[in-house]
Amino acid sequence: MSILLRLDRLQVGYGDMTAVHEATLEVHEGEVVALIGGNGAGKTTTLRAISGLLPLRAGSIEFAGERLDGLGSSQVATRGIAHVPEGRQLFPTMSVRENLELGARSAEARRRRAETLVWVFDQMCAIGRGLMARPRLLMLDEPSLGLAPVVVRTIFEDLQRINQGGLTVLLVEQNVLRSLQLCRRGYVLENGRISLAGDREILLASPHIKQAYLGL
Repeated sequence: MSILLRLDRLQVGYGDMTAVHEATLEVHEGEVVALIGGNGAGKTTTLRAISGLLPLRAGSIEFAGERLDGLGSSQVATRGIAHVPEGRQLFPTMSVRENLELGARSAEARRRRAETLVWVFDQMCAIGRGLMARPRLLMLDEPSLGLAPVVVRTIFEDLQRINQGGLTVLLVEQNVLRSLQLCRRGYVLENGRISLAGDREILLASPHIKQAYLGL
């Protein structure tokens, strides 16, 4: 599979604090990749940097062969990356349909808006809004946060179907076991650094993963 997204020695921070230190990772077209780690590890910061919401201090971001570092968030979105942030950040005064339609930004996405609405109406609204962009890469930050277990199961089943339909997914998720069961490969981010990476089977068998994240 070809590389769709590549981060090379990414360094990102806030003020005097560096939150991500020289992180390097790849996402291949058509796969699900999990980015796991504890609170404050730098996962959300990494997604925000990819989306153009935070400037880089060092390193580079490449998507579909094009450099993204230096681009604004709207420019990144039009290139085919949809970011569903932590907390979902929907507009509560707007209807579900209005929230979804807000996701269709590019001219091509607007042209296919009615078709896409049919496709996403059975998904959760925040994920559906990301899908409205018809992205090549869907980045999800804690999609199960605050949801009942039965709803979480439904979301992961939906994500599996979405991926089977050809969409590439980069997933940040507190439910490490479900994330690793869904993904093909994963990266562990600890204290802003990639500490472990590998295929799902390698990560699930790791003593560190079992002790630190699975409670085994």
